[in-house]
Amino acid sequence: MQHSKIVGGSTAKRVIACPGSVALVDKMPPSPSSSYADTGTLLHDTIADVLDKHQPPEAFLGRKHAGITLTQELIDAKLAPALAALDEIDPDGEMLYSVESRVGFANYTPEVFGSVDLLGCIGNRAIVLDWKFGDGIPVDAEENAQLMFYAAAAMRTPATSWVFYDTDEIELIIVQPPSVKRWVTTRARIAAFEGDLFRAINAALKPDAPLAAGDHCKWCPAKPVCPVMTGAVDRLLATKLDALPVDQIAHYLDQVPLVEDFISSLRALAEQMLSEGKPVGDWKLVPKRATRQWADEDKAVAFLTSAGVEAWGEPKAITPAVADKALKKMKIELPDDLVVAVSSGNTLAPGNDPRPAVLQIGHTLKKAMAKIQ
Repeated sequence: MQHSKIVGGSTAKRVIACPGSVALVDKMPPSPSSSYADTGTLLHDTIADVLDKHQPPEAFLGRKHAGITLTQELIDAKLAPALAALDEIDPDGEMLYSVESRVGFANYTPEVFGSVDLLGCIGNRAIVLDWKFGDGIPVDAEENAQLMFYAAAAMRTPATSWVFYDTDEIELIIVQPPSVKRWVTTRARIAAFEGDLFRAINAALKPDAPLAAGDHCKWCPAKPVCPVMTGAVDRLLATKLDALPVDQIAHYLDQVPLVEDFISSLRALAEQMLSEGKPVGDWKLVPKRATRQWADEDKAVAFLTSAGVEAWGEPKAITPAVADKALKKMKIELPDDLVVAVSSGNTLAPGNDPRPAVLQIGHTLKKAMAKIQ
């Protein structure tokens, strides 16, 4: 699924509010994918095929994307409710639609485009629909910049403009199983949005494009290098809290989510750079605190049972810590070979942290292979 580097559906809100973010984001390294994103891609691809090929979701059981497999559980939790929502939107099955359509403004700015999940029309109403398969923040349809971007772009795209012929109203729909959010708007509102969008694009292409902080910063990958965000952090660090008036305290409390997002994104960027073998001052990646786990659960259960300890909790075997406590009451030592210490991953640490840095074997091997080739 391709998206414009300047602005697309998912970034329209941010670019309109902060045109300067376009240049900053362009300087950032590509963000690594995640299991959540890969699951979303798998579900988007599958529901597009379900609708395009008129087959049930079960026909695609076992399909894989980036190591994620389509299971019956995913179908029941995500695809089935999404299709039921579509039946609610189009109860008589009269909607003409297209799926996964590339839309843009080729006659004005070819570099601005995006991909819309579903476009359709029922009678005199055009439909612009987006599937949201994540379990995160609920998304509203009303004044949704992503959907308005798709509507405006689809009207300007010859292959999709048919959706808007003889339509008096435009319905924007977010299907985020199990919820369905719907908002009906007008051509005039979409035209006004398009005007805001192109003013922002023109501003973004200038060297002095303005920057602005706000709730649009939450998903911006350039937070760690944004002068507005870093300046806000510096000001907070320099502030003497005990000398602040009450109204100023309230103002700073309002900024806390932005600063917390900035810190989280800064740590994520540093971890990504270090995992790729790029230095970040004297910071390093170190293993998280190891937790004790059974080396072989069956052997552990057999030993505990023979020692007279109830080995099963709900729904799995008791942990080594619980077993150790029970055995000590009986003055029995837990054999060392039954337990291993396993780290749950890596974390960021300053250079003076006594823990040794994690050796990035994968990155080192990749560089070595590149030299051999």
